[in-house]
Amino acid sequence: MVVNEDGRIAINSPELKRGNTVEVIVLVNPEEDETEYLLSTEANRLHLREALQQLDDKKNTNTLTRKNYEEGCVCPGSL
Repeated sequence: MVVNEDGRIAINSPELKRGNTVEVIVLVNPEEDETEYLLSTEANRLHLREALQQLDDKKNTNTLTRKNYEEGCVCPGSL
């Protein structure tokens, strides 16, 4: 169930008659964990594995020193 913009929750229950009193318990799930989202598809998992492997292999990586940063030198070829 999703809460509407105005905070309302709609429950469709055709077996209940109009005017019936019901008791509803609402459990709120925390936001989806970013890690779960990033690992939710095979394409994402593959991309993350490749990126981590590149970091381990030091491929296409540059080290930015504090001095380079303070001088505004952030271009990959100029480190």
